[in-house]
Amino acid sequence: MDLLALADFNLVARHGGFGKAARAAARPKATLSRRVAELEASLDLRLFERGARDLKLTEEGRALFERTALLLTELDETAAAIASGGHNPRGRLRISAPLLFSQTAMGKLAAGFALKFPEVRVEVTTEDRAVDMIEEAYDLVIRVNPEPDANLVGRVFLHDRLVVVASPELAVPSDGISVPAVVRGSHSQPATWVMATASGRSTIAVNPVLSMSSLVMVRDAVRMGIGAGRLPLSLVSHDLAAGTLVSWGDVEGPGTALWALYPTRRLLSARVSAFLDHLREAFPQGTPDELAAYVGG
Repeated sequence: MDLLALADFNLVARHGGFGKAARAAARPKATLSRRVAELEASLDLRLFERGARDLKLTEEGRALFERTALLLTELDETAAAIASGGHNPRGRLRISAPLLFSQTAMGKLAAGFALKFPEVRVEVTTEDRAVDMIEEAYDLVIRVNPEPDANLVGRVFLHDRLVVVASPELAVPSDGISVPAVVRGSHSQPATWVMATASGRSTIAVNPVLSMSSLVMVRDAVRMGIGAGRLPLSLVSHDLAAGTLVSWGDVEGPGTALWALYPTRRLLSARVSAFLDHLREAFPQGTPDELAAYVGG
């Protein structure tokens, strides 16, 4: 397979058209079109559906793009590293991170990394959905308790756990009495919360009075005394230490683990490898207290 033709195919697929790709690469449009046609002829496959005004990947074209885009990037990075006499991280690093981690820690992490590696252009996107790393061209994603994915590998770099907290003025309810609660998401939450306390297992009935779209908003509302909330320990540890919030117990169930994930491949880019090391340096033990100290520091 002609690697130059394959690279031109990836260029056109990434930009969504011959004209856009030609302008981005300062290459003749006719050359790109000829190269892609030659690749299609050699593979005996049609890689693009050519409409009057648009260009779309065929199913075979999409499969080829998904499987070769990262490999070509690795080849470019390897050649650049050899040419420069080392493996200094450079180029663009695209990261997807969940909302809460982005709000509390990602700005500081990204800035610290950029100061250490000024030749890397860091781009962070905040979203809680499971992004398609290949399709959306992410180099690294950070996720909370991700589902297993055969196409991704990674490592846990932080652990946390949920606790039920409330203002000191809000008393723990007696049996059969519901407590006002601030919840994340819709009001259709479980009618009870199960906690592990010093005296054993406890179940409390809850009445959602506020619904918020982020855990930072939940914490701020709980601070006002309107109700109890289930929040990550790292987000409220300073409040608990100051006595502005009190803990009623740990939420029963598995804890939360933050994973750094990247596509399975033998050659890990210098940028991703450096950022993984940066995470390990920031959170060497990976505890909730470490995250709280990092955020508050």
